[in-house]
Amino acid sequence: MNPRRKDDSLADFYEKLGVKRVINAAGTLTRLGGAPMVDEVLEAMHAAAQWSVRMEELQEKAGAYLAEVTGAEAGYVTCGAAAGLQLAAAACLAGLDLRKMELLPDTSNIPNEIVTQRLHRNAYDHALRAAGAKLVEVGHIGNPARGYTDPWHIEAAIHKNTVAVHWVYMDVRGAVSLEDTVAVAHKHGVPVIVDAAAALPPAANLRRLVATGADLVSFSGGKVIGGPQASGLLVGRRNLIDSVALQHQDMDVLPLTWTMRHKFLDSGKLPGPPLQGIGRPLKVGKEQVAGLLTALRIYVAQDHAAMRNEQIRRIKVLQEGLAGVPNVKGELLGLEGEGYPLVRIVLDEKALGLTAFDLVNRLFDEDPAIAVGQEGVADGYVTVNPLSLDGDKPSLIVRRIRAILSS
Repeated sequence: MNPRRKDDSLADFYEKLGVKRVINAAGTLTRLGGAPMVDEVLEAMHAAAQWSVRMEELQEKAGAYLAEVTGAEAGYVTCGAAAGLQLAAAACLAGLDLRKMELLPDTSNIPNEIVTQRLHRNAYDHALRAAGAKLVEVGHIGNPARGYTDPWHIEAAIHKNTVAVHWVYMDVRGAVSLEDTVAVAHKHGVPVIVDAAAALPPAANLRRLVATGADLVSFSGGKVIGGPQASGLLVGRRNLIDSVALQHQDMDVLPLTWTMRHKFLDSGKLPGPPLQGIGRPLKVGKEQVAGLLTALRIYVAQDHAAMRNEQIRRIKVLQEGLAGVPNVKGELLGLEGEGYPLVRIVLDEKALGLTAFDLVNRLFDEDPAIAVGQEGVADGYVTVNPLSLDGDKPSLIVRRIRAILSS
């Protein structure tokens, strides 16, 4: 009797729950559960689940590897990039002050301002505010200059209540560079928090962003790195990572038996262990740590040029498969540069009698469903990200689209 294929057992699992499987052609989106993990990552998570460990020891060893990979002083495994931002904000707000740790997120009587460029505001900076930070926006948006920020805008906003400056890795014209942001902030002794959730690829950014002098950089572990979806890495200055650990880990401990007593109590850094901090709900399991470290090791050793060529091959399958289909055009994007290559599928909606919204919904009707990028649906196109499209998935997507358009 042949053993059942892994795909069959997974199909049974979702079938029993009544959950539709999804071919993820939209990218490593959290709402789609991220990208599939390779067997080596799953095996590491399974092995880690077999024994209990002291989480502070595991995080310390994991952090040393994250520091080695990124060039930072220290590192910490989080349950995602947004969690990393919240923990980073908490570290900048409280430092090693136990009283401040217990106050968070109530910051009404302590310095609590994080300076951010208006051009960098986004839905994910909610994580900073969840720690108790007040965001102070600087720079201009709109006409006549179409939005810009100068370094002096950041500097003018820094004062005694400023605890950090926030910078986001995103493609926006007119924003102050990370290097200039770091220079201004450090001139006043203020740390810089970087939202690097979307900074990979290229892999070089793992070290490049830290090398600017940024104090805390938060990466996603469940996107291109290929780790568990609920994982991330926060790297930066050792004293700030110490604050993160103290506000994140289980602190139901006694001073005389606390495993970190030598580092913090005997040294005089702290008068006692803190209580459960604001990061306590952002729990990281030992399985997530094992999965992230394994995925990161695979990722940094990967032939990134070869992987990019494979991704380009996948989207060319889509483009070529849709060639000749009336009123549809496949456009290759991102062949140059360092980001994801994509294919944009443009519809002549009037001629087809079908909108891009219709196509998105029809692709999701069957099992497995197909999820495509929706950022251009209002303009009559969808996009396909090839990262998770292994095997014959590109050809399957072509067949499904052709069937929809011909029906």
